Amino acid sequence: IQLYEVDHSDLLKLASEQPSDQRLESIRQALIRNLGRGGPGLVSVAGVSQGQSLRQHLLPLARKMALLNRDEQKRVLRDHNLGSDVPLKNLDRCVSSYAMQLKLGEQSRCIMAFDDGDFKSLGSKFRELGFLMMELGFSLARVCDKSLDGCEVEQALLQCGSAKGRLIHYHSIADNAKENLWQQWHYDYGIFTVLTSPLFLSVGVGLGDTVECESPDGHTHLQLFHPELKRVVKVKVSKGCFIIQVGEAGCLLSKGQLRATLHSVVRPTSAVNLSRETLAIFLQPSWNKILSASNLDDDDEGGSEIDAGINRIVPPLSWRLRDGMTFAEFARETTKQYYGSGGLQSS
Repeated sequence: IQLYEVDHSDLLKLASEQPSDQRLESIRQALIRNLGRGGPGLVSVAGVSQGQSLRQHLLPLARKMALLNRDEQKRVLRDHNLGSDVPLKNLDRCVSSYAMQLKLGEQSRCIMAFDDGDFKSLGSKFRELGFLMMELGFSLARVCDKSLDGCEVEQALLQCGSAKGRLIHYHSIADNAKENLWQQWHYDYGIFTVLTSPLFLSVGVGLGDTVECESPDGHTHLQLFHPELKRVVKVKVSKGCFIIQVGEAGCLLSKGQLRATLHSVVRPTSAVNLSRETLAIFLQPSWNKILSASNLDDDDEGGSEIDAGINRIVPPLSWRLRDGMTFAEFARETTKQYYGSGGLQSS
């Protein structure tokens, strides 16, 4: 599917005022339709000033970072105030992820520049692009709250006041999983996830021998289970756009009016030397936010409509959420059931 695309200027207008003409009103309706119960649960945003240049500068650094030796990698991460979500000792991993916490009000805080060659502006560009993407999520949250009865998404984001950014490198070397996936099927458990359109690199033998290329299959290699079509579809998006997708907390806080996106990232079968780079910004409520499933219908989880193979590895929301849970408790239980000892994806 080609994602519904909204221009950044129109998104800002919808966030700041009521639609003043039929064109803006039709855009608002299309956004809500695509994010809602019958839609795919995600949209794209085009025309973001500085977004493309920041993306082009930052994303190639994900692969360069992944190929550093462990000691050098630890030093660069420390100097630029980054952490890693993936154990560095696991050399067979098919994904490397470098994380930074972004807090509202700190947009102008400087990151010290180090004489790191290619990595000199890693921390500053990460922050600059990350805060830009946070603002996209906040703008869309405002549109949702104006359009949906009882929706409280923007306020939940403001109360949290922070987001987690992950600079992600999907390795070109195949992992040993039976399924040919870079990232297994899952729901994000936050409110929104904001993503750059992916950058694909054709990887040669030498460390510097890479060339940016188009996706060999013409899509992002993000795939989702479409609740209305009742099948898996692959996502296409215009180059340089940003993707915003709904997480489970977004579904809960909108009382089921927003649809969480069940998704995975699939490896290309036609290009074994292809790597994939992206930046993901995870917007979530505060850890002490109380969640309730009382307004959800039974079919909000997809239920039996979801492919049986996916069902075996994605723990249903009803297994992970009890009424009155805090978001911290929900996040902990979700992580445990996906990846913990005995979790459905622990292997």
